[in-house]
Amino acid sequence: MCIGCHGISMYKTAFPEVYSVPMIAGQSPEYIVKALQAYRAGERSHPTMQGIAKGLNDQDMADVAAYYGGTGKAGK
Repeated sequence: MCIGCHGISMYKTAFPEVYSVPMIAGQSPEYIVKALQAYRAGERSHPTMQGIAKGLNDQDMADVAAYYGGTGKAGK
């Protein structure tokens, strides 16, 4: 699911506002987990990401972070 937005170079979403979506491949796994936890807790405000994060448990977040983080090769 992540690659649909975060794997497209220069991708912008139009909801809830025009927003440049960051690439996550190669991002540190720790950062990805913290960002997902913040979305789940409502500390970061993006409705789409909040909805996605609320559906993830801690192990799901760690798995996503391990897949996309670190190497920069996932999703390419």
